[in-house]
Amino acid sequence: MHNGRRTLLKHLAASSLLTTLAPGITLAQQDPATKLILLGTQGGPNYNLQRGETASLLVVGDTPYLIDCGYGTLRALMQSGVSYLDVGQVFLTHLHDDHVADVVSLLGHQWTQGRVAPTTVYGPYGTDTLVEGALLYQQANTRIRMKDEARTLEPASVYIGVNLDATDTPLQVYADAQISVHAIRNTHYPLATQELLPDRALSFRFDCPDRSIVFSGDTTYSENLVTLARDADILVCEAMDHASIRAAFEALVAEGKYGDNPEGIWAHIIATHSTTAQAGQMAQEAGVKTLVFNHVLPGALNSAIADAIYMDGASQHFTGKIIVGYDQLQL
Repeated sequence: MHNGRRTLLKHLAASSLLTTLAPGITLAQQDPATKLILLGTQGGPNYNLQRGETASLLVVGDTPYLIDCGYGTLRALMQSGVSYLDVGQVFLTHLHDDHVADVVSLLGHQWTQGRVAPTTVYGPYGTDTLVEGALLYQQANTRIRMKDEARTLEPASVYIGVNLDATDTPLQVYADAQISVHAIRNTHYPLATQELLPDRALSFRFDCPDRSIVFSGDTTYSENLVTLARDADILVCEAMDHASIRAAFEALVAEGKYGDNPEGIWAHIIATHSTTAQAGQMAQEAGVKTLVFNHVLPGALNSAIADAIYMDGASQHFTGKIIVGYDQLQL
């Protein structure tokens, strides 16, 4: 058994996350009000005033589950009406900064504002050290407040990072009385990169009492994602319009960004992200009912692009409902 799997099972057993339902109660009998809120929908590390970096929220009954935590997530949570103090489960698709930048802010403000229940961050290899780093960043704040305010709760005792195995078949990584979560490795990182590094990227499926919702994370076309999303109600998938993002990219380079190797970065963008057509293809092959675009490229880098541009590419393959996401969209 892989170390990540052993670590996960040990943590699940210790925290009783793999709970059972009360006698006579089934998932279908729980509160069916599952709400999906897109908190940040901008593709790439391109934070701007129109779209926040990637983050999504599932609220099942009264319980929020956070998927990715890019810059702006803390503010977006407040805008959505969901208190960041209530977030106890965070799922990271991968550890690029536009998906994790607000982990430090989330955990730090939870502790400062008095959350005493645990918050667990699940993600691929490196998630444990990401959380450790967040606590190290808050070390001075913690040290001062422990003395000045007579605090008694050590952050390391309640903020936990759990590394998940990246598998090629759906792996259950979390369950409680309301939801079941499965993860699978996707193709955001090329095989050549995976041979050099232990880092991986994941997609997640949340099976809730009333519907199933899949989050692609960043990925190009992925057979694993198709498997994970089979017959899901909603696939929240990244979407890139190739011509539009190239024009936006060139404008960024002209402004002085990506100065170390612009074409190397461009090669990464087009090789590791889903075009709108690929997103539509995966949705159709998986048989999902609704395709929701998230992590949109170019997004606000060229806000003049009509939603129809994104939808046209996907509709070449997908016959279901297509929605172009925007910040604070609730479904």
